[in-house]
Amino acid sequence: MVEQHGHTPHEKADAARALAARRGRRGGLFPAALSRARAGTPADPGQWAPQVGRALGLPAAAGLGPATYFADLAAPHGERHVRVCTAAACFAAQGGRHLGEVERELGVPANKADPDGGTALQTVHCLGYCYAGPAALDGTGPRTGTDLADQLAGRTPPRTPAIPVADATGDPVLLSGIVAGLPSWETWQRTVARLRPEDVRRAVAASGLRGRGGAGFPVAAKWAATGARPGTVVIANGDEGDPGSFADRLLMEEDPGRVLEGLALACFACGARRGIVLVRSEYPAALTRMRRALACAIADGHLADTEDTEDARPAVEIVEGAGSYVAGEETALIARLEGARGCARPRPPYPTDRGLWGAPTVVNNVETLASVPWIVRNGGARYARYGAPEESGTKLVCLSERFARPGAFEVRIGTPVRHIVDELGGGLRSGGPVVLQIGGPLGGFLTEMTWTSR
Repeated sequence: MVEQHGHTPHEKADAARALAARRGRRGGLFPAALSRARAGTPADPGQWAPQVGRALGLPAAAGLGPATYFADLAAPHGERHVRVCTAAACFAAQGGRHLGEVERELGVPANKADPDGGTALQTVHCLGYCYAGPAALDGTGPRTGTDLADQLAGRTPPRTPAIPVADATGDPVLLSGIVAGLPSWETWQRTVARLRPEDVRRAVAASGLRGRGGAGFPVAAKWAATGARPGTVVIANGDEGDPGSFADRLLMEEDPGRVLEGLALACFACGARRGIVLVRSEYPAALTRMRRALACAIADGHLADTEDTEDARPAVEIVEGAGSYVAGEETALIARLEGARGCARPRPPYPTDRGLWGAPTVVNNVETLASVPWIVRNGGARYARYGAPEESGTKLVCLSERFARPGAFEVRIGTPVRHIVDELGGGLRSGGPVVLQIGGPLGGFLTEMTWTSR
């Protein structure tokens, strides 16, 4: 396909990347500069974003593009910034009434700031509190429950319940640290002392592990596609945007060391010297805990603080998202890391051939990487015995506050939906007809008759 003026989509993407390269090949300078500028003013991006671009020697449009694309940069900000969830689970909790109640309480319409810039209200799609919604963030402080407006007004104390978790496998993989108390980094230490990268790749290939971010692509095949070429980068995608899911938030907040260990093992298997974790901005506690875990891992000698080390330890960077559902797609995520708008890029070339700054790049979901330490520790064959014949392993299933027992449950792939709904979730709190939304907005709906045989 050739567009107007004879430029193909690939040529346009290459031109955008060439321009982005002028911002610095580590990609964090420009997004960080935009975020700092946004935090310091309630003004529209048109009044400050062009100056950010010019300050880095770029056209005004280079600053205005991402500043008007990402919700956190485009939304008005005030001294008090409240983000209220309007995604499916929080909407279902009260039929959407909570948004109007919050607007009236704060005296600010959604996605506006009051005239003096004191308070701004931004709607967002999923804060990861689907098990206790409706939810909001007051600054970085979570508030949940049907009295959300009263909590924001200070009439009732804030409620921030922890995620209820349970293992339904009998031998947890993803919850091996949270439920079973298995320490992180033990597998990494044994791996770098005794194993080769090909040993890790073989174990993951034997396990049949597939990506848990939605596409279900075989993990070992994606790793192999980089060819262990110099400059390879591995990215942990923590931009969990599907409403109703809080699995990645659970892992990043409650077991961040295991996420980092999985990323380190992936880097080892791919010959990568650099890893990146993208944490969505709607998860401020996860961002704090991942950064704390990274500092501990560096201090303990598990990870390097620079790519220049000669041993197996990769250098890892934690990057905050800026509010975009689309930027969870791997090529859009890479564009965001390069400082551009978070738009999906045409494929081929695939990221494993030409990804971040043109380097071979593997993008794996947080839940995917959290499975890797268990697989390397216990063997791919053992993991392959979990699940169904067509797909092995386990999965974190998230149930919203509409269920009698909401929370995150680790189940084996192939577990009947009826068992998840009735036995694990205890059915709906309100009883009556049930329709399940599966897989977020791009998923589908199952009626009770549909899932009886599943």
